Amino acid sequence: MQLPEQFIAQIERLFPGESDAMLRAISETNPSVSVRVNDARDAVVPTGVDTVPWCDRGFYLDERPQFTFDPMWHAGMYYVQDASSMFIHHVIKSLVDEPAVFLDLCAAPGGKTTAALQALPEGSLVVANEIVVSRARVLADNVSRWGNPNSAVTCCAPRGLGKLRHAFDVIAADVPCSGEGMMRKDDEAVSQWSPALVEQCADRQRGIIADIWPALKPGGLFIYSTCTYNTEENEQMLAHIVEEYGAEVLEVPVSPEWPIHAGVNTELPCYRFLPHLTRGEGLFMAVLRKPADEPVRPAKPGKKQRTPARTDAPRTLKQWLLQEKDYKVTVTGDTVAAVPKQYAAIIDLLAECNLMQAGVTLGTVKGKNCVPAQSLALSSALNREEFPECKLDYPTAIAYLRGEAITVDAPRGYALVTYNGAPLGWINNLGNRANNMYPKPLRILSTHAPETAPQVIK
Repeated sequence: MQLPEQFIAQIERLFPGESDAMLRAISETNPSVSVRVNDARDAVVPTGVDTVPWCDRGFYLDERPQFTFDPMWHAGMYYVQDASSMFIHHVIKSLVDEPAVFLDLCAAPGGKTTAALQALPEGSLVVANEIVVSRARVLADNVSRWGNPNSAVTCCAPRGLGKLRHAFDVIAADVPCSGEGMMRKDDEAVSQWSPALVEQCADRQRGIIADIWPALKPGGLFIYSTCTYNTEENEQMLAHIVEEYGAEVLEVPVSPEWPIHAGVNTELPCYRFLPHLTRGEGLFMAVLRKPADEPVRPAKPGKKQRTPARTDAPRTLKQWLLQEKDYKVTVTGDTVAAVPKQYAAIIDLLAECNLMQAGVTLGTVKGKNCVPAQSLALSSALNREEFPECKLDYPTAIAYLRGEAITVDAPRGYALVTYNGAPLGWINNLGNRANNMYPKPLRILSTHAPETAPQVIK
């Protein structure tokens, strides 16, 4: 890999004494592979793998398996995430000790969103936002796959969310950046880099912060991160937030044994992950607290409101929920959805932010027939006792995930398809055949599956 000369000079200036090792790590070493398991589903990692130091649910793999051909990945039993990015799990565990309304502002594809869903105190709500529609769809799929109904996905510019004044206890902004930390994984990060790009990104970041800052409650936490190395987008941006908004930079407790680099040319507490020190990619993260003396002005509904949803959902669909009393169940058109009652008002506010999904979609009503939704199959809110279960072996599970017809031994009607106990989706057993209900956008397209399943988790 041929790194840009100006980038090399920048690294030599910022990291004297360790620049040679850092540049070698960027140019010559392969990225590590790590996953974070979904402990809400009792996922078990095979023995003999190393734990990510700052995330007890994160594990390094010895090699990169074909995740596409692992039914357990499709079931949301784990998330493939760079180990450095898992630091947000530790940040949340360390600094958030009460249920919170959490916004992941630049959330796609969903790594930090699912980490927040896992790390936040029980009863929290996570709103995941992505401004690019195609990426927001991927985000929505990954959030559904993780299975936590205390979530919502929006597709909105930061300024739109910023209008929800004082709506969020915590905002995480993994802002668009020059991507220097991705150089050994992404050739485009190398080819597009220039000092002008760094300046352009820093300017954009200042705009994003200005747009979203009003949405943070007084005394709330702002988690700022990038995947780049320069100081313009990192330490200097941290100083800008302190000066412009009066924020206090908080210290995150870290073990001295963890290979985390201190900030560059600053006394402010911040945390750098560098490739010659860490089994992970480049990352910068810092946590700030908004001044608590700003008068609280609760978010109010805007002009754009959702069409009022009916509450006459069929009793059958309500019984598909484990704890029906905890949810507000509504009908919009022929679609029945359930959102946590305690956050129904906040989710209504998100209507003006292009709300894509919230809570869990239970299914659709077609005449006298109720059709279960894919998101329900993967949700922790599913009452599995309401459906017969079809346990698939590996070849049949792959066939199902490809959308192929499969033969099952089950009663007529809708049945939950599982692999090693993990739900994958639905079939409609008609007796002589079973209709495969796995959604087309999620199906495996490749036909070259291995003979045995990748052994990532048990």
